[in-house]
Amino acid sequence: MTRENEQTWPIPESLLEIEHYMKQRVGLGVSFDFGVRKLKILKKDVHFYWITGLCDTGFIIETVEELVQINDHEKLSSDLFKIVENRLVNQSVQPIKTLDEMVTQVLSGLIVVVVEGANTALAVDVRSYPGRTPMEPDTEKVVRGSRDGFVENIVLNTALTRRRIRDERLRFEILKVGERSKTDIAIGYINDIADPNLVNIIRKELKAIKVDGIPMADKTIEEFLLKQGLNPYPLVRYTERADVAAAHLLEGHVVIYVDTSPSVIIAPTTYFHHVQHAEEFREAPVMGTFVRWSRFLGILTSIFLLPLWMLFVLEPSLLPERLSFIGPNEHTNIPIVLQILLADFGLEFLKIAAIHTPTPLSTAMGLIAAVLIGQIAIDVGLFVPEVILYVAVAGIGSFTTPSYELSVANKIARMILVILVAIFHTPGFVIGSTLLFIHLVTTRALNTPYFWPFLPFEPKGFLQIIFRRAVPGAIFRPSIVHPRNRYRQPPGEQ
Repeated sequence: MTRENEQTWPIPESLLEIEHYMKQRVGLGVSFDFGVRKLKILKKDVHFYWITGLCDTGFIIETVEELVQINDHEKLSSDLFKIVENRLVNQSVQPIKTLDEMVTQVLSGLIVVVVEGANTALAVDVRSYPGRTPMEPDTEKVVRGSRDGFVENIVLNTALTRRRIRDERLRFEILKVGERSKTDIAIGYINDIADPNLVNIIRKELKAIKVDGIPMADKTIEEFLLKQGLNPYPLVRYTERADVAAAHLLEGHVVIYVDTSPSVIIAPTTYFHHVQHAEEFREAPVMGTFVRWSRFLGILTSIFLLPLWMLFVLEPSLLPERLSFIGPNEHTNIPIVLQILLADFGLEFLKIAAIHTPTPLSTAMGLIAAVLIGQIAIDVGLFVPEVILYVAVAGIGSFTTPSYELSVANKIARMILVILVAIFHTPGFVIGSTLLFIHLVTTRALNTPYFWPFLPFEPKGFLQIIFRRAVPGAIFRPSIVHPRNRYRQPPGEQ
């Protein structure tokens, strides 16, 4: 029997055939966590199927007790299926017609009840997925604000969003992706705000995914959705904060929730969506603008500081006399470009090591790197002090970037610029910067210009990027998402 036939094979009336199918197809009797409970109700067989660890045992026991009591209160009836359906004390009971759907529901954490003589099964939602409680994400911390963040449970994640947007027009469309993993994915949007064309594109792309499984969850979905290729810059935004996801939904974005992932995908996004942080909106507008400008400066530093310093080292005539102290002031036998690349890769090694180092040892590793490796490398002449200084400043600029993916992409761009400057000097810096700008301008994410609102230029969007405006003054939603309802506040009431 082929996979296509299984998807339409109806549930047989004989429970022995169903049990045989479960043994052959799902591993009943082999997998210890696949359970079956056989009952005799009104002289007919009733079987329960479930996966241990994905179900709430208390609900299963309560359901079994309720069904067993049928023998004490009901007379023999030919319509046992209807009696069982009415006795299932649960808010979610769904009829199932095919064996393939039955297996999918069991493996998703539901219990399935089959009754002898009926060609329909009942799926009862008693899921209780293992996981952690909502807590503040490590990568998106704020001084003031909510401390709850998304977890690996898609049901809990959508509930955290519902708590912030109690709108009857908020939609969560659920579908399964992966021939083997059957991972739950929810498309979240507000019906009268989000662009229906965008929702249709995302829905169509997700349904077209043909793969055995998506163990890497949202990242795999992104690669299928956008087909990014060699472009290092992120085309969607990830967030683990429920308030950030809710804010984007109210703007007209579409949010994709993937089960087993604590982060959600926000689409469409531009370059400037990746440089915003929740902290800006938890402060007064003036303070939020100051924080935003500081972040912009840090991002520019992470990209252009090292190439510019490298250019001034190679062509001192470009440097004003008052700035001649920036060095290098010591002679070295190792080319400056090689020192910069070695130090930059060394900083990347430290970052990777910090990820893989247990927390109690990370502080000791940092002290060893800073005190021993850095200072000794200077003393033995491997690096000049200025290289360590400017690489460290550029690294701090990378850490000010809210998006980890964007910081890595900026680092790749920085290394390419350093190499171009080392080879071609001033023309290399000018041509490399121009090509980087052209690349960002020509990039599109889900038919959205990546460098909006600069190109194409939109004055209102430009001002919202430069300045953190007060909420009462933010009347319109961003035009880049083509919202069906442009007004965040009713006209005349702001």
